Amino acid sequence: MDQGGGAAPVFSASAEVDGDHLHVLVTGEVDMSTADIMLQTALGEPAARLTLDLRAVTFFDSAAIHAVVRMAQHFPDALTVLPSRQVYRVLDIAGLGDQAWLRPA
Repeated sequence: MDQGGGAAPVFSASAEVDGDHLHVLVTGEVDMSTADIMLQTALGEPAARLTLDLRAVTFFDSAAIHAVVRMAQHFPDALTVLPSRQVYRVLDIAGLGDQAWLRPA
């Protein structure tokens, strides 16, 4: 792992509301320092449905898994998660690969 002068991984979480549907786009690394930001972005707007777009996420740890599980509890039958390949692999290893809310490409 390069610890040298490389740029820090960029994380962002943005929300867009369309009627009662909230779309949250997350990019970069979701870990213990950013998972709560992702969660608060998803729960910060009143919405009946949530699409969590993780297709641009490059790293996903246990804190991120916990945040997604909390979203699934908050939006029962109204959550769609679009994972990157890395995110899907982590969720599958965690035993969540067959969840109805997970929509792998």
